[in-house]
Amino acid sequence: MSMSSLFGAVRRYPLVATTVVLGLVGVVLALAGLPDLVRWLFSGFGLAVAAYEAVGMVRRLRRGTFGVDFLAITAIVATVLVGEYVATMIIVLMLTGGAALEDFAVNRAKRELNALLQRAPQIAHRHSADFTEVEDVPATDVRVGDHLLVRPAEIVPVDGTLVTDSAAFDESSLTGESLPVERVTGDAILSGSINGQAAATIRATATAANSQYQQIIALVEEAAASKAPVVRLADRYAVPFTAVSLLIAGLAWLFGGDPARFAEVLVVATPCPLLISAPVAFMGGMSRAARNGIIVKGGGVLETLSRARTVVFDKTGTLTHGAPAIARVIPEAGFGEDELLALAASAEQYSSHVLAASVIAAAHARGLALTSTDTANEVPANGVVARLGSAEVTVGKLSYVRDRAPDAVATPLDGGELAIYLAVDGRFAGSIVASDRLRGNARQTMADFRALGITETVMLTGDARPTAEHIAALVGIESVQADCLPVDKVDAVRGLTRRPVIMVGDGVNDAPVLAVADVGIAMGAKGATAASESADVVILIDDLSRTARAVAIGQDTIRIALQSIWLGIALSLALMILAAVGFIPATIGALLQEFVDLATILNALRAIGGRRDAAVKAQARAELPIAGSALVH
Repeated sequence: MSMSSLFGAVRRYPLVATTVVLGLVGVVLALAGLPDLVRWLFSGFGLAVAAYEAVGMVRRLRRGTFGVDFLAITAIVATVLVGEYVATMIIVLMLTGGAALEDFAVNRAKRELNALLQRAPQIAHRHSADFTEVEDVPATDVRVGDHLLVRPAEIVPVDGTLVTDSAAFDESSLTGESLPVERVTGDAILSGSINGQAAATIRATATAANSQYQQIIALVEEAAASKAPVVRLADRYAVPFTAVSLLIAGLAWLFGGDPARFAEVLVVATPCPLLISAPVAFMGGMSRAARNGIIVKGGGVLETLSRARTVVFDKTGTLTHGAPAIARVIPEAGFGEDELLALAASAEQYSSHVLAASVIAAAHARGLALTSTDTANEVPANGVVARLGSAEVTVGKLSYVRDRAPDAVATPLDGGELAIYLAVDGRFAGSIVASDRLRGNARQTMADFRALGITETVMLTGDARPTAEHIAALVGIESVQADCLPVDKVDAVRGLTRRPVIMVGDGVNDAPVLAVADVGIAMGAKGATAASESADVVILIDDLSRTARAVAIGQDTIRIALQSIWLGIALSLALMILAAVGFIPATIGALLQEFVDLATILNALRAIGGRRDAAVKAQARAELPIAGSALVH
């Protein structure tokens, strides 16, 4: 930890820092032969903390919340009264440390908004009335009806309609669709879309504040603000444990006739098992998750994961890889697959089309040699014509190829697929179809969720229904909602009744729905920063199965935390009964209570899960080799 981080932690958690410092001072004083000074130092500090916590406890009681604070305060006072000042400091440390842990990883709304705002379009290129000049203006100054120039690879600043004859736009940040969308004059263009390789002109139909991208930002802000804080797990047992402890202490005083019995019982009734075991288990669970490439933002997230009943998936980039790949090569008579692919890849070397790299990569994967030429001409958003040896090869969209090969016919496509067509010397040669590859472990991941007790699975996607239903059938998802914009996804998740709900997504378009879900899981290996910031869980490894593993870790963590709490309660009750009948003096009781704390801590540390993870890895190795990724077609 750097010095700046250390000073930051001290400023954020001053009570924890002060407790640690005074504890070290006490050790030095004890070694110097000043035990009385140590007793006054620890006791005075303990009473001061008890008074401070009492004020906070009263405020929480006014809001209707009762936690372990009352018993902790009573235990601090009791240990001071019986002279167990070392136990006083331990209780103080556990009390303040638990509060610090609860406060960790809170209030991310600002960071989420900043991540979105950094990407929001700031500048627009506005045409003059006679279209002779272009003026750069702030995006917020754009008015409805303005004509805007969107240069290649630029973000569309506001919603509008296309004025240019045709253009291709990457809408993945809005709809999640990885393939570029071809637009023609009059088509709606959404802000946040990324223009292709040719400049385009749009007419603004909305101001920046009312455009699609700004609505995404507003949805994230609203969703993040609406999340209720998670109640500490240990607080659920606070009232009964406190009541039983005070009852036993009171009966010991009443029937024993000695007020010291009251203090002796409370010494062994310190709430350390409740204060320590759950946070230690949560920290162990978060450490285990991190070791598995899963970042969990707080112990409360693990608790919600353990209770989840519904899981919702985005499609593109989540169930699929999010990048187009060659699905099949369809040659016409007289051409072979390899020949067609080699011709297409040779011509695509001179194209800026989004599929050019995929075609070239597919050719290289087959070991095909590509032909170079000095004679190639591209018409942006349409295709490319290249002279390869003695042949003229045309590659591009169907209408472009048909101009040179009237016999060209459309290839039947499933939803979400994209085809490029080829002609050689004016003769139709065939087509190459690209699609997004389904993740090889997607179906197994659905089975893993069902095994964990999550039986309701939903897909929300901006894709067309045929593609969405095809993918859902392949992986075993029950419910599908297609053609969704970000606001539709938010409404759909809010409408689900079997809660808590997990949302798994990728991309800026998923940021609002990740924030509004009970637990948002972002595939952060490729996902946009906004999605990762809006999520409660970020998968750092590009592996869908880690989402189910996150739930398994949450369930293990809560089970171990509850076991630890009940272990601590059972041992404390046994010690309280022995202390009540006079078998355990206060000094011995404080020592025994530390053994109870140690037992609960050791049990809670099982949440780190080293052996369980090793068993999972061994099973995975035993099951190799696994089948490769399926192609969506």
